[in-house]
Formats: sequence, structure tokens, C-alpha cells
Amino acid sequence: MQKGNISVQTENIFPIIKKFLYSDQEIFLRELISNAVDATNKLKTLGSKGDFKGEIGDTKIEIILDKEAKTLTISDKGIGMSESEVEQYLNQVAFSSAEAFVKKYKDDANIIGHFGLGFYSAFMVADKVEVITKSYKKSPHTVKWTCNGDPVYTMEKAEKRERGTDIILHINEDGEEYLEESRITTLLNKYCKFLPIEIKFGTKTETTTEGEGDDQTTIETEVDNIINNPNPAWKKSPRSIKDEEYKSFYNELYPFSAPPMFHIHLNIDYPFNLTGILYFPKLGNNVEVQKNKIQLYSNQVFVTDDVKEIVPEFLTLLHGVIDSPDIPLNVSRSYLQSDANVKKISSYITKKVAEKLGKLFKKDREDFETKWKDLSVFVKYGMLSEEKFHDKAVKFAMLKDVDGKHYTIEEFKEEIKANQTDKHEKLIMLYTNNQTEHDSFIQSAKNRNYKVLVFDNVLDNHFLQHLEHKLGDVTFVRVDSDTVDNLVQKDEKKESVLNEKEEEKIKALFTEKITEPGSSVTLSPLSPEDMPVIITRPEFMRRMKEMQAMQGMQMEGMPDSYNVIVNTNHPLIAQRLLKMKKGDKKDAFVSHLYNLAKLNQGMLKGAALTTFISKSIEYLD
Repeated sequence: MQKGNISVQTENIFPIIKKFLYSDQEIFLRELISNAVDATNKLKTLGSKGDFKGEIGDTKIEIILDKEAKTLTISDKGIGMSESEVEQYLNQVAFSSAEAFVKKYKDDANIIGHFGLGFYSAFMVADKVEVITKSYKKSPHTVKWTCNGDPVYTMEKAEKRERGTDIILHINEDGEEYLEESRITTLLNKYCKFLPIEIKFGTKTETTTEGEGDDQTTIETEVDNIINNPNPAWKKSPRSIKDEEYKSFYNELYPFSAPPMFHIHLNIDYPFNLTGILYFPKLGNNVEVQKNKIQLYSNQVFVTDDVKEIVPEFLTLLHGVIDSPDIPLNVSRSYLQSDANVKKISSYITKKVAEKLGKLFKKDREDFETKWKDLSVFVKYGMLSEEKFHDKAVKFAMLKDVDGKHYTIEEFKEEIKANQTDKHEKLIMLYTNNQTEHDSFIQSAKNRNYKVLVFDNVLDNHFLQHLEHKLGDVTFVRVDSDTVDNLVQKDEKKESVLNEKEEEKIKALFTEKITEPGSSVTLSPLSPEDMPVIITRPEFMRRMKEMQAMQGMQMEGMPDSYNVIVNTNHPLIAQRLLKMKKGDKKDAFVSHLYNLAKLNQGMLKGAALTTFISKSIEYLD
């Protein structure tokens, strides 16, 4: 028996491994199974190059749980190790055998192992680790390596009939959860679901039937429980996959989810390696619920579903898989954002997503428009947060009007140019965020042949300001922010049918009755067809309050600002109110007109609404 000290740079690296190597203790299983996959892939590569002449045979990796003995075993039928290789790879911490192998077979081998310290993650959950290994080479004997979680190890000869490596973990008290079958199943599904070598964890019963009718019999068969899909859709050529397979793979990733709208198959090998499939889910008007659904893999090994360092934030709204061996998998991932390959990958994915949307828009605009409701959050989020995406998306981003017609931004600018250019040569894009509540304002605008857009998206407050900044010649004005004559400001002057003295009387009547904080009374000579009294909300103050509310801030102590516009050209004002004799009748009439305006803006509620209804019934009597 040989005895020695593991070659490490510090006196004892094991406490560091146990406490600080990985943020998630459960990672140990991923690391050890990844090593087993490496060993198996190496054997296949040697066989394909003619450097291994034997029978490769069954290559399944087996996970064996023995709760009574408190052991968890990872067993592979890969290349195994000779005594000198055990010395080299197990006794020198942070020296990964993958590194040496890749240098020799870099054009042919699919090797996961960037991990180095991966094997030693076993000591996070085990008091003792045994490695029993037999090399694929003919002459070497089986080697057994044992370590109790300190730098001292033993190495001796052992018996093992088949080539490969068994790693036996003697689970410690803190790690007893890893002796539960359900816990191991969860981890295998999380980290190993798409590894390229079949992984067996126990057996399962499969039920089949034979015969028909009364002669039908049920047959139960014990079969290997293979927990992974070794050939997932993203590793296949896009040309060989039909739509049904893409949908089936989405269901495999996200069981019981609504089907996606469409997908992008990523496949590039220069200047970096990247494969994957990204799906566009039906977002509706929701952002947060859909985030963090992209799964990051490295050579089919699950790494994380928190990809905000890998892709721009707006792309985290997509679902699917990204697989790249060029994304560093070192134990500290804090520098991912500054990594050159990560930046290239991020730019590439952004570019591919924008190109895909652009192609869909050009190929079938009608279909694109029907999907716009679910796409708009994603596209607007991208335009707000990524300059390069904005530059491409501005060509296919849709604006929808109150009649359901869609325009590109340039199309809409052309559409309103003649009628909605103000005296400062700005294009005024009118909009509503609530078509039902703003119906009377919309109808007034339509009577002037104005086009009114719908902006009821969760991001639209920010998006409107973003477009104003980017386009320069456009101003967005909500349809209820002013009287219809002032929405698009012109140099035209409207005449009032009232003289100056009559206007003073009317203003005094309304000013006396309307005393709420934030309110102001203005007279305006509108069309006789417009409402007698209109309430408008100033655009700037309303936008500021809405944006602060979105950020969880409140403008304490600041009441809602609104203008009460009295239409001096309306018959109810110019004729009926002005001719009334009794003061109490005038007051009641003014209050009623004001309450009608409040009702139109959804501002009349509770007891005030009840009183208004009662008064209205009295008027009818």
C-alpha cells in the first residue's frame, strides 16, 4: 500500500473546499457525473481515432444509493485511470485531466472538464471518498484510492472486472439529505437531464398489454430508469427538426406551460461555440412572472437558470436553452460581465433575436400583428435597454390605434403629418391608456380627424419618453390631457359667444363651487358639440406621478392636478346657465355639470356618486 500527501498549495485546502468552493453544496453531484461523462466521451474519441481497439459496449453511467451503508456511488465505464494517472490527477488538486486530453484531441473530443477542482467537491458532503478505477489499457491493475477529507490519502491494488471508475462517497451527517432517493432524483433532473451519456438511477416498472378483450393481459417489466435525454433538440441540426419536435422539447423543458409563439435555433462555431433554442412565450402584459426561464448549459451540463450576466436583461423574458463551452464555469462567476466571450455571445444572441423578429415581420405582417400584443412587452423592453436592439426594432415595432389598425413608427408619422403637426413643427401623437374610460375624449379627437393610439402596456410610460428622445420630432399627448382644440396646438384663435362680462360671471359661478385641492377653472371657446364641462389632467405632472408610482415612490402631499374646462360656446352654458335667475338653481346646475365631467373621468365615487344619482333622478321628476 502506498501512502502520501496530496499536492496542494495550502497546508489544508479541504476546509476551503467544504465551505467556499461552491455557493450550492448540491453541485457536487453535477461535478462528479460530469467527470464520468468526460471519461466516457474520452473512450469514444479514442475508439473513433483507432487508439482503443477493444469493445466499447455499454457506456451507461450508474448512480447507486445505499441508505443503510450511507454511501452514494457514481460508476462509469469510461477510460479509467492507471496508478500514475491517479497520482497525477487526484493527488494534485486543481489539475484537471480534461486539460491534457483536450490538447491532444481538441478537434475530436467533446469534453466538459473546465472544472479542475470538481472532483474535490465530493468532500463537501462526504467524510470519506473511495475511488476504485481500472484503466482501458490492457496491463494496468485496478487501483483503489481513499481519502478521509484531509491531505493524507492511501492508494492500493483492488479488484474490478470492468474498465472505468467507481467513486464511492461516504456521506457525512450534514449531507444526509443526499441519502434520500427523492433528493437525488431532483438533482439528477436539474443538472443531468440532457447529459450526452445515458445515466441510470435504479429501475422502474413499465406496463404493457397483450391480447384483446377478455384475453387481454397486463405485463409488468423492470427496466433501467434512465433519467436523461442524451440527444436534446438543441444539439441537432436545425434542418433535421420539424416544428412538432420543437414544441415537444418546449414541453419537456416547461411541462404544462402554454405553447410558445415561435423559436430561434442558435448554432454557431466561430468565433465562439454556441448552440441553443430560444422560445418566445406569450408574455401578455407581464414582465416579472416570465423572467429567468433560460437554462444555461456547458456541453449539456446544466449550469444555471440565472443568465442575467450572460444575456441582456430583456432577453431573460425568453424561454429555452443556451449551451456554450466558451462561457467560463469557474467557481466564482462574478466577472462574467467583463468576459470577452460572454460579451460576444450576448451581442450575437441580441442580433439573432432582432433578425428573427424582422424576418417574421417581413414574411407575414398580418400574423406578426396578431402576435404583437404578446410581443410588445419584449420588444419595448429591448428597445429601452439595448441600443443595438433599438436600432433594428424601430423598423418593426408596432403602434396600434383605437380602431385596431397597426402601423410602424414611420408609417404612423406619415399618416398624421398633415393633420397633427403643431405650430412648433412637432408631430403630436395622441394616445390613450384606457380606451373605455377615455371614450368621450377619443370621440372628440376622431371628430377632428385625429388618430389616437393605444398605449396600455406596463412599460409604456418609459417607452413614450424613450421614443420622444430618440425620434426628436415627436411629442406624445394623452387624449384627456387637454381640450380637443389644444391637443394639437395651432395658431388658430377661436371666438367665444360670450362677452367679457358674461365670461366673468360664468367663471365666478364655477370657481365658487369647485374648491378641491389641485383643481383649477379655465374658460375655453370650444365647439358647441363638445361637452359643456371637461376635466383634463396636465401631461407632465401625470406622467411624473405614474412613473414614480411604477418605481414604488409616492409624491407625498401632492394632490392630483386637473383642469376644469368650461366650454363657453355650449348652449347649456351660453344660454341656459347665463339666463337663470335664482342663485340656488345656478349652484345646483353648476354642481351637476361638474359632477358629469367628474363621472366622465371616473372621479366620482362612493357617497358623492350616490348623491349625484339621487339628484339626477330628482331632475327627471
